[in-house]
Amino acid sequence: MDIRFVKREVLKEKPDQKNLGFGKYMTDYMFVMDWTKDEGWKDARIVPHEPITLEPSCVTLHYAQETFEGLKAYRTAEGKIQLFRPEMNAKRMITSNERLCMPAFPVDMFVEAVRALVKVEEAWVPTEPETSLYIRPFMFATEAALGVHMASAYKFMVICCPVGAYYAEGINPVKILVEDELVRAVKGGTGFTKCGGNYAGSILGQVKAEKMGYSQVLWLDGEQRKYVEEVGTMNIMFKIAGEIYTAPIEGTVLAGVTRDSMLHLLRDWGYKVNETRLSIDDLMKAGHDGTLEEVFGTGTAAVISPVGELRYKDDVVTVNDFKIGELTQKLYDTLTGIQWGKIEDRFGWTQEVK
Repeated sequence: MDIRFVKREVLKEKPDQKNLGFGKYMTDYMFVMDWTKDEGWKDARIVPHEPITLEPSCVTLHYAQETFEGLKAYRTAEGKIQLFRPEMNAKRMITSNERLCMPAFPVDMFVEAVRALVKVEEAWVPTEPETSLYIRPFMFATEAALGVHMASAYKFMVICCPVGAYYAEGINPVKILVEDELVRAVKGGTGFTKCGGNYAGSILGQVKAEKMGYSQVLWLDGEQRKYVEEVGTMNIMFKIAGEIYTAPIEGTVLAGVTRDSMLHLLRDWGYKVNETRLSIDDLMKAGHDGTLEEVFGTGTAAVISPVGELRYKDDVVTVNDFKIGELTQKLYDTLTGIQWGKIEDRFGWTQEVK
């Protein structure tokens, strides 16, 4: 791509790396590219981060034609900057866009856009332990016209922000509420896509959980409310009697990049991995009879989040004495070790930004 660069007159002051939080401080620049029905993708540019001007009748504001992704850039001890499996995010966005009837943004262009922006923003990639540069590619319809239809114009953008831990608890165990009334996704819907509507629909469950003292919601399948699927912002895995269980990718669960990476590691270490439907009744039973050994969520933002307590209706199970499990810790150390360049990348997952 020929990427036009518009320089900012005054750069922003960098935030304190020890108190980054998550998603609070946007970097100096953003990548933007437009699509029209007649011309396709055009005018790739990196410009100063600034507000977007939209018509009040913009299709996205009324019909939610929007998708997004999330990945990170990591600074190694040697000062190099590297990405982690960006092509997987690109392919997943194509899948999301197909479901929402939006144009595909090609994989090579996606990766090039991300790499170009990160290179421009390399001074924003933090150096403190456990920090990284979060990268948010997203796409939305820009056509100004009321009426439900595939829009004639779209915009692809990438913004960045330096981040610390996603959860205030960090790598410490969290408490999860199993939602048994509301549903997140059904087969044939958009549960497998990364679109804003999925997350908007999950907020009510999250509010309910927080009022009860829980950090996140574990969603059950939308048809029978019987099988465990995923947590609001993460895939989730269970170690039961030495084996790993996680929901299959069958149209209602997001195909997480971190999920896929964890499964690769687990199989590489010799664990039996079951991508199968696990009922909430069997899960709670395992919790009570002692065979439920570890539970952990996986996602780009948090990497891995150990679960110390599960609540389903009035039944409560404590997992591993509310301590991080040995396998959970090993997975976290290994994956973040690869991401930050501390451990050899035997899988070819990382890409240096030069």
